[in-house]
Amino acid sequence: MPMFETEVPLQINPDVLEAYQVLNARALPRELAMRLAKLTADDIPDLISLANKVRGKFTADFHACTIMNAKSGACAEDCKFCAQSSHHTAEIETYALTSQDKILADAKQAFENDAKSFGIVTSGTGFHKIDAEFQKIIDAIQAIHEKYPTLNVCASLGTLTAETAAALAKVGIAHYNINLQVVPQRYAELVSTTQSIETRMETIRLLAEHNIKTCVGGIIGLGESMEDRIAMGYALKELDVDVIPLNVLIPIPGTALENQPLVPAADIAKTFAIFRLIHPMKTIKFAAGRETRMKDFQGLLMLAGANGLLTGGYLTTRGRETKEDEALIKELKYF
Repeated sequence: MPMFETEVPLQINPDVLEAYQVLNARALPRELAMRLAKLTADDIPDLISLANKVRGKFTADFHACTIMNAKSGACAEDCKFCAQSSHHTAEIETYALTSQDKILADAKQAFENDAKSFGIVTSGTGFHKIDAEFQKIIDAIQAIHEKYPTLNVCASLGTLTAETAAALAKVGIAHYNINLQVVPQRYAELVSTTQSIETRMETIRLLAEHNIKTCVGGIIGLGESMEDRIAMGYALKELDVDVIPLNVLIPIPGTALENQPLVPAADIAKTFAIFRLIHPMKTIKFAAGRETRMKDFQGLLMLAGANGLLTGGYLTTRGRETKEDEALIKELKYF
């Protein structure tokens, strides 16, 4: 005799059901993505489940990388979220470009921790000519290649010109990071008034011209709407970027966003899941905010479509120990 006299019908939101078309290698229509952005709590677990299925079908590898802050603070740009801006009063360590020995020591640690990629990050607007400082970075990249040939070397140095992009291509950079941060139309309002989004997008196009893989994403929680996040997802699709790092804002005292309200965990999970459906075959990397903002929900976010993470720290904020992240990655392989 059955335990229940009537069967409970399977109820999945019709928009989530329609989104299953992504599993058949069909693109997610923008209008459907916008409807998914309006899902409420009861339907979000089904959306996350679908995103995890898409991740499992189209992305076999898990991308773990680490970065070093090779030049800190004193940036002339006024990015509202950034502790390194000279327009803010955040208490951070400020220093000029570090030595090649220090860069090599950090690369060695990344290599020994089995990180797939090691990124050199500098504060400032960017490099528009091959000056002495830029040449030191090029020399450091070459030295890492010689000592640790299996370690991918990446960089995030701000905006570039054809000359500096060509130099990075010549030295064999693996990926270059330069984020949109938000949907382009709201960049001046939500991020910076001293640098245009078009300048950043021109750098992304230059990188593509020089066959340098691009690492381009944004930040959740700057004051944007869910619709803005979806629009940024499609802007990244049009740019055909290779890796998409998604950060969750950590409001830092002394910055313009120090009192910014935190984004609910459910909205963050929904954002990751929809990005996976928009970008089924790309690497989507959970970067800043993973430990400090998500806390108990970190594993949930990694099942919402992410197939990468930034480990070991985030320039001016701390991250988790790499060994803890290695254990997390191993566990995630069973889902």
